[in-house]
Amino acid sequence: MPELPEVQALVDFLAGRTLDRVVTDVELGSIAVLKTFDPPPDSLVGRPVDGVHRHGKFVDLDVDGTHLVFHLARAGWLRWYEEVPATRVRPGRSPIALRVRLDDDSGFDLTEAGTRKGLAAYVVPDPAAVPGIASLGPDPLAEDFDLAQFTALLEGRRTQVKGLLRDQSVLAGVGNAYSDEVLHAARLSPFAIAAKLTEEEVARLYEALRTTLTAAVLAAEGRPAAELKDAKRQGMNVHGRTGEACPVCGDTVHEVSFADSSLQYCPTCQTGGKELADRRMSRLLR
Repeated sequence: MPELPEVQALVDFLAGRTLDRVVTDVELGSIAVLKTFDPPPDSLVGRPVDGVHRHGKFVDLDVDGTHLVFHLARAGWLRWYEEVPATRVRPGRSPIALRVRLDDDSGFDLTEAGTRKGLAAYVVPDPAAVPGIASLGPDPLAEDFDLAQFTALLEGRRTQVKGLLRDQSVLAGVGNAYSDEVLHAARLSPFAIAAKLTEEEVARLYEALRTTLTAAVLAAEGRPAAELKDAKRQGMNVHGRTGEACPVCGDTVHEVSFADSSLQYCPTCQTGGKELADRRMSRLLR
């Protein structure tokens, strides 16, 4: 799933190619992907793209005051074309869920692989009309997101810190992969309870959150959409690296599996050498 750094890179990529271009067509390959009906997708046709923005993991194209907002979910992605294929999208016949054509013949597809469909698109007069955006917590890379604000978010929360970092109503944009990376950088167990962290641990976690995400944004900057997935994987120290050596201490990276996800961590760096129990039925990490 693309998270804050990859979504920001997609936003920058699209901004460099779509600003002031006019939408000439919007084609639906999946009726289910569109979560709104008023205004309709064809209301975007004939109107210029005025801006591209990020809200957490949501991408927002401002098309002359009407917004095409999408969330790529677990298996969605964006495919860019310098020249969009002339053939029209046929619903249900390909992974293409939505296609946007622009007036210079460029454009993009939103695609989704697999049978579990989560890709979502919205056409709205205001991004705040999208429920997932309306409920977002603060952006961890916002200039005004300081240690005091972060500390206040953790106070009184008897929740495992891994789950808290992934909760979009608490922090916008962090998912499974970067929460693993942040906790590794902060030298904290994913099972640590947020309310029990010491002042020093909270400060360490805040610093790791900001530096890890900032570094990932810089690493993704300027990359075409097609390269972002591989770049994300290559930049990971522990996430997705079960059985490999931790680049910091050399210990073996371990994994805890759940019903539909897993986390990775380094015992030496994060848990005092202790191997965490595999809590497949845990409801705290979701």
